[in-house]
Amino acid sequence: MGDNVWLISALWLALALVASLISIRIALSVALVEIIIGALAGNTIGLPIAAWTNYLAGIGAIILTFLAGAEIDPVVLKKHFWPSVSIGVAGFFAPFFGVLAYAHYIGGWSWPQAEIAGIALSTTSVAVVFAVMIETGFNRTELGKIILAACFINDVGTVLALGLLFANYNAWLLLFVIVTVLFMWILPKFTPWFFKTVGSRISEPETKFILLILLFLGGLSNLAKSEAVLPAYLIGMILAPFFLKERKLAERMRVMAFTLLTPFYFLKAGSLVKFNTVASAAGLITIFLGIKMLTKCVSIYPLTKVFRFAEREAIYTTLMMSTGLTFGTISALFGLNNGIINQDQYTILVAAVIGSALVPTMIAQKWFQPTHSNLETNADDKTSASAATTDLNTCNLPAKRGGD
Repeated sequence: MGDNVWLISALWLALALVASLISIRIALSVALVEIIIGALAGNTIGLPIAAWTNYLAGIGAIILTFLAGAEIDPVVLKKHFWPSVSIGVAGFFAPFFGVLAYAHYIGGWSWPQAEIAGIALSTTSVAVVFAVMIETGFNRTELGKIILAACFINDVGTVLALGLLFANYNAWLLLFVIVTVLFMWILPKFTPWFFKTVGSRISEPETKFILLILLFLGGLSNLAKSEAVLPAYLIGMILAPFFLKERKLAERMRVMAFTLLTPFYFLKAGSLVKFNTVASAAGLITIFLGIKMLTKCVSIYPLTKVFRFAEREAIYTTLMMSTGLTFGTISALFGLNNGIINQDQYTILVAAVIGSALVPTMIAQKWFQPTHSNLETNADDKTSASAATTDLNTCNLPAKRGGD
């Protein structure tokens, strides 16, 4: 194809279409399928990566992270504060330190490389968990809301760790922090007024405004040698109450991202995986996956019992919190792009991340999916999170199968 940008574009979008069709057929997260398709293409036909594909992939990661942050429901988080925060915090720190210690002291990785490994495998996949919750109807239950809120808390830790551990502590970082805090204070007040003033137009001023903020803060983050997804996640979080009301705007941004931008990110992430490294390092990949799942289990399962989860719900919650995908690949790709880890180490981490998206989800859905749950929840319910969780065996839950 040479430098024919249109044929290269057609190839990338053809792979994205194939991934979408497969994800619908087998009911797996489209992000996971895109990574696998990208790996197949990268190891067989040599998927061409140019400056413009890197640019689209970068914007895709930023918008995806913003949309993930904008899904945080502050009402749900407040109602289930202690179980969500406790499970989320434990879900970050336990695998982070467990993987970091193994990678550095046993695997012989340098300290920065071990930190990237710990961050990449500390995540809980919002994409996978959210898809499963929607697919099964658990997003309408107390259990599902606690799991989703804990996922967000977990990933806040991951994003903050990536930003704090690898930033340059200089004047640029100070400027970045000041400007980000200022935007987080102003935007919740300014954004509703601005959107109401300009109205919904065919020229999409609302979307352009959000993109301007994200790219500007991403640029400042880059100057501070941090990761552009950090301010995107924080801005998404503080605008979540507004975006939860403006669902049409969120849907338009989601269509733009998942149609043109995020496929480039996930396909690229997969194309950098080397099959020969996967084969030769299968043992280390399995160990990393095992450490992540083990540390998640020993830290989260006891907490579910503290908050009086029933046994089946406790195991299900623990397994769903053991998943990983989006922020795991973002962290690994950050390490590769910045020369912290090499391509073999990147392959090992991404393979373990993919394993964590598949293995816990399959185990949870096949053997531990709760068969009874309170499908409809009342927003004015005054019962505590722990009591509501204990009463999850009140009516039958009809399982549903969906797409990606």
